[in-house]
Parts: sequence; structure tokens; C-alpha cells
Amino acid sequence: MAAAKLIDFDKALELFEPVLGFEVHVELNTNTKMFSDAPNPANEAYHAAEPNTLIAPVDLGLPGSLPVVNETAIRSSISLGLALGCSIAESSRFARKNYFYPDLGKNYQISQYDEPIAFDGSVEVELEDGTLITIPIERAHMEEDAGKLTHMGGATGRIQGAEYSLVDYNRAGVPLVEIVTNIIYGAEHRAPEVAKAYVQAIRDIVRGLGISEARLERGNLRCDANVSLRPRGTDKLGTRTETKNVNSMRSVERAVRYEIQRQAQILADGGTITQETRHWHEDTGTTSPGRPKSDADDYRYFPEPDLLPVEPAAELIEELRAALPEQPVARRRRLMAEWGFTDLEFQDVRNGGLLEVVEATITAGATPATARKWWTGEITRIANAQDADATAMISPENVAALQKLVDAGTLTDKLARQVLEGVIAGEGTPQEVVDARGLAVVSDDGALIAAIDEALAAQPDVMAKIKDGKVQAAGAVIGAVMKAMKGQADAARVRELILERAAQ
Repeated sequence: MAAAKLIDFDKALELFEPVLGFEVHVELNTNTKMFSDAPNPANEAYHAAEPNTLIAPVDLGLPGSLPVVNETAIRSSISLGLALGCSIAESSRFARKNYFYPDLGKNYQISQYDEPIAFDGSVEVELEDGTLITIPIERAHMEEDAGKLTHMGGATGRIQGAEYSLVDYNRAGVPLVEIVTNIIYGAEHRAPEVAKAYVQAIRDIVRGLGISEARLERGNLRCDANVSLRPRGTDKLGTRTETKNVNSMRSVERAVRYEIQRQAQILADGGTITQETRHWHEDTGTTSPGRPKSDADDYRYFPEPDLLPVEPAAELIEELRAALPEQPVARRRRLMAEWGFTDLEFQDVRNGGLLEVVEATITAGATPATARKWWTGEITRIANAQDADATAMISPENVAALQKLVDAGTLTDKLARQVLEGVIAGEGTPQEVVDARGLAVVSDDGALIAAIDEALAAQPDVMAKIKDGKVQAAGAVIGAVMKAMKGQADAARVRELILERAAQ
């Protein structure tokens, strides 16, 4: 398929106003599924499970099976609604959203339609320069996820060209909350940045609540970005497209920018926009057509007859409201001040998705500066090299323990990096790796003096220079000692011993 012709982004904004809307699906981390007792394990266990093993009759739509609502999912949904500034409905109802697809065993999805559990809210998002923007929330409603299709035999892994498809119902019935924004006006040239900041805000909120792992790359958090354009000076909304399931913050930003440029080019050439879903392609940075976008009446919603309305007690709502954590924007600003980070330093932590682990590392005893150094430096480098998630490679407690060994003089920074690699490789705690590999700094004067004597014998003129006041010449001896002892010598003590020798 030929690449779409794109207009310059700034030119697109001269001609058209971008109008945005987002649908974000949050996968809840309950122990069981939304309407059955099938297990809903955490990411690693879920991905390790054999296909079609995390299922129950309800998830497959087998005759005679009846759904039962997960109470924890309701509590999590209410907490999320409150965190989004929403009103909580005195009564909300589940509905059947009817459409046929092989990954829906029932041929319908249990969702909420005109009676959501949370409605009329707003969330404050912060752009990289500190600008605050309020995003209006229309609703947050509960539903179940569908299964997963794997298309076999094709070159791309997509249904086009595949010989057959396999269906895995492990994900079917996993509890979701879908957050739907109202129409977002006024983003203008910052529309791509607003998109990224909004999804980051939702991720931060659900992680703060502890109701989801919220990892985009694992599908715990999925964003559908709606983009339309309207000519400058008009009030009529343009035709929207919905880019589906974008799986990284950067991709959300890129997808919105691409759609603005693509649609603007079509409209500038006198064409029309098709209302449709579109697929984001990370490798090419483009979108491609999916299917014509259905409106609500196409799904033939009707109330779910097997489930009673959800009517949370006012006392429960107030209990959950009182337990809400600090809002993400306020929390970030407080932490940046407490840690003494510059805007750039804090942004590095936040952009890397490292805020929680840096905070936990500081709580475990590391200083803010050393916690930031490890997570944004060596740990991220190793994670990038292995195409892995940095936060899953090592615990904050082990990072703090590693830094304590450095602070105590047991390790140099160079040795600490070797220990870090051992911990990540599964060799144990930092102390266990030090003991097993014999990596501790050597401070024994006898061993150091022997190494100094050997270095001085190889460089007989150095001592004379030191005695003449050229103290910097000691560096050559220190370097030789460190090399001979494979970086394990206590450099500070080596320097002291050399200067003591020169003073004799």
C-alpha cells in the first residue's frame, strides 16, 4: 500500500482546527474475571499461561452459564470514577453490546451503555513545560474484554493474507473500565502532546489507585484516539477517525500528529474523510484503514437480563473517596521539590515511567540523586539493550542496598555496575553477588602496599615527582594499582599510602 500524502503540520494547523477525543481502556488487576471465577493473573503469569486455560463457562458463553459481577471490580471502578472527578451513579446497569466476532464466545459483550457507573468528570493533565490543561470526562463505564485472535500463515501477522486464525479466550471476561472523554477543543498545535499527556495522566491515576499495572506494551492500558478537523472559522465538526489500541506514549503522540496531517491533506485536496477505525503501524509511523466505524445503534444495545443494576451505598462511595491518593499533578510537584530535581531531571524520570520505582528506592534508603542515577542510567541502559522493562529487572530495595554498599566503601561505582548485572541476572541480592563474585573493595593495607611497591618499581621516577610537590603524579600509581587489582583497590586508601610513603 502506497504511503499517504501528508501536508506540513504547521500548514495543517493554519487551515484546520484539530478536535480530539479519547477512549482509554483500563484492565483491572482483580484476582478473578469480571463475571466469572476464572483466574485473572498478573502480567507475567497471564503471558505464561497456555491458551484457553484461564477460562470458565461464562467466558465462553456456554448454555446455562450465568454471569456474577465481581465486587472488587465495582469498587475499583468507583475509585477510578472519583479520581476522575466524576459523579457516581446511584444506579447503573449493564447492557449487551451485540456484534459477532470469533473472540466473543457469546456473540455479545457485557458492557454499560446509557447508564454508566461514573459520569461528568474532568482530569487535569500537565504538559512538559508545566502547562495545565483540563480534559473533560463524559463517562467511565465497566465492561469485559474480548479474547485474542492470532492470524497464522500470513507475512504480517494480520488477518489480510492469513491462512487461518487461532482464538485464545484467556483474555475474554477480563474486567475493564472504559474512560470516554467529551470533545476536546483548543489543543491546536499541541494536540499530539495533549494526547500523550492525557494517557500519561490516566496511567498515573490508575497506578496510584493500585487497580491496574497500566502497562501499555502489555495491553493493560489501551488508547483509541479520535481525531477530526474542521476548517478555520466554522463550527461544524468534521468526520472523525478512531486509531485503535496504540501501545506506547510516544505512539499516541505520533498517531495523532499523523492523522492531523493525513486528514488535512485529503481535505485540502478537496476530498472527504471516511468515518472508520484505523490501525497504527509503529514501524512506519503511519495508520491504515480498519473497518467503517459503527455508531451506538448499530450494536443493538439492550439491558443485560441476567444482571441486576449496580446500586452502591453512599457510605461505600464516601469510604472510597476518603481513600483516594494524592492527585498525580500535585504529587509530582511535591516530589520534585522534596527531591531537589531540576525540571529536566524530573522529566527524565517521568518520561521513563520510573517515578514509582525511584520513589520506592528513596524510601528504601537511597538518596534522590543516587536513585535517579541508577534508574535513568545503568538500569535503563541494560533494559534497552535487552528490550525489557527496567522496572521489572530489579527491585527498588536491591537498588538501595547496592547504593549502601557504595556509600560504605565496599564497592566502587565500577564494581557496583558489575554487581548490578549479577542481581539482574538472578544471582541474588547485592551482598550475595559481592560475596559470590569476590567483588568487594580491597582495603587491607598489606595487599595495597604490595601493589603500590610493584607499581613504583615499574615507574621509579614517580615518587621523586611526588616528593617535589607534584602530587598529581600519584595518579599514575593509583591507576596502575587499580589495574593490577582489577578495580577492587580502595583508591582513596591507595592515595593515602602513597603520600605517606612520600612524606617519609
